[in-house]
Amino acid sequence: MSDPAAPAEDATPTTPLLEPREGVPPVLSSAGQFADAAERLAAGTGPIALDTERASGYRYSQRAYLIQIRRTGSGSFLIDPIEEPDALDPLIEVLDGPEWVLHAADQDLPCLRDLGFRASDLFDTELAGRLLGLTRVNLAAMVAEFLGLGLQKGHGAADWSRRPLPPEWLNYAALDVEVLVELRDAMDAALGDAEKQEWAVEEFRYVLGRPVSPPRTDRWRRTANIHTIKTARGLATVRELWAAREEIAQRRDVAPGRVLPDSAIITAAAAAPQSAGDLTKLPVFGGPRQRKQAAVWMSAILRARDLTDKELPPRKAPTTGLPPISRWEPRNPEAAARAATVRPLIKEIAAAHEVPAENLLSPDLVRQLCWDGVSAPITAEAVDAALAAGGARTWQRALTAAPIAAAIAGLPG
Repeated sequence: MSDPAAPAEDATPTTPLLEPREGVPPVLSSAGQFADAAERLAAGTGPIALDTERASGYRYSQRAYLIQIRRTGSGSFLIDPIEEPDALDPLIEVLDGPEWVLHAADQDLPCLRDLGFRASDLFDTELAGRLLGLTRVNLAAMVAEFLGLGLQKGHGAADWSRRPLPPEWLNYAALDVEVLVELRDAMDAALGDAEKQEWAVEEFRYVLGRPVSPPRTDRWRRTANIHTIKTARGLATVRELWAAREEIAQRRDVAPGRVLPDSAIITAAAAAPQSAGDLTKLPVFGGPRQRKQAAVWMSAILRARDLTDKELPPRKAPTTGLPPISRWEPRNPEAAARAATVRPLIKEIAAAHEVPAENLLSPDLVRQLCWDGVSAPITAEAVDAALAAGGARTWQRALTAAPIAAAIAGLPG
């Protein structure tokens, strides 16, 4: 499950939801079983609840190791897509059309799409919770608030690549879709009462159509405690060890931290060992598993040592995008003035409509608008066009374009 956090203690009494109403369904893993499940799903009605279980922290890939599906009139299904992924076509076809109900869709859609599944309509219960201004939007908290049920958590961060999967894990997985459609209906009614249904429709459509974010550059700079490495040569060592670890992790489909922890990379970069013997005297590298890999890690260290000064990475990461707002004043004082006015205004509008500021307008879009400004004459239409170009939805622009225009137009100069 993508949302393992359990809710804090709540005064609202709940009825524990301990097992699926029809029992835990069998795990389906073959072509014939997939075809039978597709027939049963086609005979059902209404939206289809979906969830996936991955093995983050254990595997390099973000593939789905279990797919949970439930539909009214069809029941629940646990799909193991690992052995025969090419046999999923009947399920892919039957799921293409009905509304999908997901919790935190951004986390589940990528691995479902990797398997060929296509969504044409979506209801995201987590996003709905944010639009309703809920303090806690994890699944268990919302099931408790809207349905009065206590959803037990505990296995979301488990190694779902394990086979066979333990019965208690399968019970947990099935429960994650057990009442998801009922939750969707209750939240949709709440959105209607709050006059936010159209907001939700636009947001769900946006999530479905949003392009995949490009990979981060210089990902090795995210190594924990890299700030303790003060030299360019040391940073090069971090980079080479990180790259060697990445190659092994991807090839073996093992989480990088299980191949070599960040702490060991930093230790080696700081110690600058001169030989494999020196390396294996360091913490972690002296263990039996790492001693077998000593030649690989030492080769990476030597590659960093052999780089010319011009080939070394800069000590500071190359800047991309806008500078931090705290540095705008000397570089772009007009932008700094706009940010000082617009950002509090967005928070004020968000509070008035009981929605998080980051859901009212993307912080990146707000920063870009403040940095670029709006060509004169500064009108609501001009701001609306700028927001639309940045991906803001209709409801967001309706709430913010005119106030932003008035605020910017009122600034001196």
